[in-house]
Amino acid sequence: MPIISVVIAEGRTVEKKRKLIRALTDAAVEAFEVKPETVRVILNETPLNHYAVGGVTFGEKAEKGEYKQ
Repeated sequence: MPIISVVIAEGRTVEKKRKLIRALTDAAVEAFEVKPETVRVILNETPLNHYAVGGVTFGEKAEKGEYKQ
């Protein structure tokens, strides 16, 4: 049973998350030749202020209009 864990920044729509889950499931089915019902996908959403690059959080970037999803 494949288990796929993904960390994403919070704020995406339910539709976009569902689209990602379907795409990951489809990829696992094709790559591992398994049934879709055996694939598990876990999305972990990280608050923008808990995720940073170069010492600047994505929350800070969003406040300045420099971050778009």
